[in-house]
Amino acid sequence: MELREAIGSRRSIRFLAPYRPVEPEKIQRMLEAARLASHWGNVQSLRALVVFRDSAPQQTLDALQAPIAGFQIRLAPVVIVWYVETAAVDEQSDRLRELLGAGALGFGEGKRDALENQLIPIFDSLREGLKQPGLNEIDCGQGIAQATLMAVEQGLGCCCLGTPHGEPIRKGLGLPDTCRILLLQTVGYPAERPEAGGQRPRQPFERIFQMNTYATPFPRSPQVVAELQSEKMLQAPAPLPWREAELDYLKKALGLKGHGLI
Repeated sequence: MELREAIGSRRSIRFLAPYRPVEPEKIQRMLEAARLASHWGNVQSLRALVVFRDSAPQQTLDALQAPIAGFQIRLAPVVIVWYVETAAVDEQSDRLRELLGAGALGFGEGKRDALENQLIPIFDSLREGLKQPGLNEIDCGQGIAQATLMAVEQGLGCCCLGTPHGEPIRKGLGLPDTCRILLLQTVGYPAERPEAGGQRPRQPFERIFQMNTYATPFPRSPQVVAELQSEKMLQAPAPLPWREAELDYLKKALGLKGHGLI
């Protein structure tokens, strides 16, 4: 699958085949992609605990909580618990030295002295603030996005679920108190068609992007739109005409009850 098509197909797949296990090597590829993602200062505070439903202890399964669409957690063959390890910020100086040694930071003969006497002291003074929600979450999001693209490339479906129960989940999984839960990502083979009912609604392009000034919408080229449509990055808008019939079928096939929202 081409990258653009993978991006266009990266909509949430909420209905996964519970009977079909996911190969560990496919999950490893997702984690490899996340590991290589850019992260400020090369700190790499993104971490993950992967839960395989068919082999995890019951205590681990019981720790996974999501108040919205909880059926997805119950059915998913794999749930990845993505979290921030704030203690990684304490290793900031060493990560910067690694970047310098790799030729990825600074230039000129005095760059090592500048790192030790200027840049590292600045980061040290900001250390506790850098552990708070903000920049870490942004860069961790890049890693999760790359993992998701890798999942789609391998024919898997994913859905990211937020939860207000981050602290109980952290404790239930035995993670250190330096960790902060980001989200739960269900992973498996799609039980629904990959279109998942069609391209999800999005805000108008010109409403959310600007050029040069806030009052100037970024111009959207019809030619670029046509190109992306031809390459399947932009797909038919939801709802596709058969979507309700598909949802009714999935509800019966998976033994789901109620409305499937909570």
